Amino acid sequence: MKRLRIAIQKSGRLTDKCLDILDRAGLQFQFSKSRLISPCETFPADLLLVRDDDIPEYLASGTCDLGFVGENLLEERRLERQDTPGFEVISRLGFGKCRLSLATPNDVKDVSLDWYGNKKIATSYPAIVTNYFKERDIPVSVIEVSGSVEITPSLGIADAICDLVSTGSTLKSNGLKESQVLLRSECVLAQSAIGLQPEQADLVSKLVGRIEGVQLADKTRYVMMNAPKDQVEVICDILPSMEAPSVMELKGQPGKVAIHAACAQDIFWETMEKLKAVGATSVLVLPIEKVI
Repeated sequence: MKRLRIAIQKSGRLTDKCLDILDRAGLQFQFSKSRLISPCETFPADLLLVRDDDIPEYLASGTCDLGFVGENLLEERRLERQDTPGFEVISRLGFGKCRLSLATPNDVKDVSLDWYGNKKIATSYPAIVTNYFKERDIPVSVIEVSGSVEITPSLGIADAICDLVSTGSTLKSNGLKESQVLLRSECVLAQSAIGLQPEQADLVSKLVGRIEGVQLADKTRYVMMNAPKDQVEVICDILPSMEAPSVMELKGQPGKVAIHAACAQDIFWETMEKLKAVGATSVLVLPIEKVI
């Protein structure tokens, strides 16, 4: 069987989260950051540790079958290769969230889109920025830079920038303010558009199922309690359970039952107080490792 090749960022803000979700999905690698390819001991797959900028190209060329990558990089590559992007998103992972935003020096009063007309904009995402302003019929000069985008206005290289923003602290420390958001991004699992062998497609399906199980577990809690038998229906209405709770007789206490339920994560103190008010006791809320 041909093994899957999975690419992740070698070093950066997404690396540890990607390794964690793969580990929780049961993939254990002979891992070393000094090796570019690490074989998996528990699943027919190899891990490619590469620059995140290269992952869209590796997907498009079929060098890797799957890639954990930011949507911002996929969108930049998609606009560069408008005819055939070469990949598709198969799962959104919910971490690494950020936004690609325009930013101007603090002394700029007018931050409407019209202000950007005929201005120089420095960015590491020239295709996205060019497409954004082209769609709005606003002429701009896009200056591509590979790093330290925030300092270009102070150096006189650009009038404004377009860069990734998480908290905005980097912009503030460089005398810039965020104006318009061009794209909201998060880490996604993308698949190469080059056809997989049937056995590989089955592996992808299994891996995606495992990852979805890990994601669902993160959003779910296991709730256990004892309660009066005549309050079961009331308690079921209070609990945001995934399915019908399990209800079991308590030995030696004919008027009480034990209730177990897998519930959405939003089991807050208010919910527990409502349960207590209708007679629930010994209420436990536990994390869940995996859900299938």
